Amino acid sequence: MAAGISVESTVFDCPNPRELAEFYGRLLGWDKITGREDFLKLHGPDGVRLAFQRAPDFQPPTWPSGPRPQMLHLDLRVADLDAEHERTLACGAVALGEVQGTSKDGFRVYADPAGHPFCLVTD
Repeated sequence: MAAGISVESTVFDCPNPRELAEFYGRLLGWDKITGREDFLKLHGPDGVRLAFQRAPDFQPPTWPSGPRPQMLHLDLRVADLDAEHERTLACGAVALGEVQGTSKDGFRVYADPAGHPFCLVTD
């Protein structure tokens, strides 16, 4: 590790920081949100943070290809894709594809409410 450097947070541009912070809070089971309404941080265990900054002209990535390709996405580990699928949709995600691999050894792509792709993954 470089001396004096650590990751503060991963920051998402979005039109509505509160909506996105609350979505990821529901999805991950994290409930501490701090900051201003135009820049909010969601605090997880062991100092992990996701941040959400207002970008009024935000346009979501076009996945899997298109004029605005994704630049970054989260892989979120789960024990069973099938077991987490309905809960992920109930939190506000949209499924972008079918399970790749199996429910116990694969991944599935979703979009959050602002349109950022993310994956649920298993071993």
